[in-house]
Amino acid sequence: MVLYVIKRLVGIVAILVVMSVLVFAITQVMPGNVAHILAGQFADDATIKAIEHKLGLDAPAYVQYWRWAGGVLSGNLGNSLIMERPVGPLIWDAFMSSALLAAIAFVMVAVFGIVLGVLAAVRQNRFTDHAVSVFSYIGVSVPEFFWAIVAIIVFARYLDWLPSGGAGNLSHGFWSWASHLILPSLTLTFTLIAHVSRLTRSSMIETLRSNYVRNARAKGLPEGVIIRRHALRNALLPTITVLAIDVGWLLGNIVVVEAVFSYPGIGRLLLFAIERHDLPLIQAGILLIAAVYCFANLIADLLYAYFNPKIRYGHAES
Repeated sequence: MVLYVIKRLVGIVAILVVMSVLVFAITQVMPGNVAHILAGQFADDATIKAIEHKLGLDAPAYVQYWRWAGGVLSGNLGNSLIMERPVGPLIWDAFMSSALLAAIAFVMVAVFGIVLGVLAAVRQNRFTDHAVSVFSYIGVSVPEFFWAIVAIIVFARYLDWLPSGGAGNLSHGFWSWASHLILPSLTLTFTLIAHVSRLTRSSMIETLRSNYVRNARAKGLPEGVIIRRHALRNALLPTITVLAIDVGWLLGNIVVVEAVFSYPGIGRLLLFAIERHDLPLIQAGILLIAAVYCFANLIADLLYAYFNPKIRYGHAES
């Protein structure tokens, strides 16, 4: 297992190096020029070239990449071209805001998705199963921005229970802080709960039909014990993998949710950077998201091995 983890960490480093090259290359061919934005609409060519020289944008692409990559390795992500502030604190503050939102959504998805899937499997072809299936079909069919708009109309505008956007501050009270997280996290959760519940249901039904579950029932074990100790552990194996993939989905779709709810997270910051061609912000933000996704998959693989002791990654890789 230790050897497997080391190999995976080396692989993650290689992936991030490739990602850094791709991200840098894409930012180089993006339409627009930050020098034009900083100089203003009516600036002449001399002013634009002076700004490009000051920012180092007139250097060859490979020189710009090595400067940026060297700064990343030394912990210096550079300065935002638009806000003229260090990128590190900007990215970190925005990422922590998004991480809080994504963590709340992920916990809700893991808990409610698995519970609904298990209930549907245990009560197969009954009302509970049909209700969960209808909920799942609706959840996976409708995009998250639609649920965001519905949530704002119902809970913020019509009922006036929750704020329609922004972020709260703990200094103004716990409810003021927490109330701003409810609608964005529920919007992120709805589609993923439907996805996880469907997968858990299918896996659980297959497990309940297995021979070792039949043997456990033949021994007279209570149904609750069979589900908790025998069926659920094996049924969760594919769900764990999907939950790790859903981390990437969360980080991708959080951009849309943060834009709708005006939530100050990494997604909204990236949109700001892309609109203004702020290259250091774009590069650092995407690289951070890629790193989080890679480590989420590593954790999922380790959890998979924990729930299935027959797997020995070290021997499989040798």
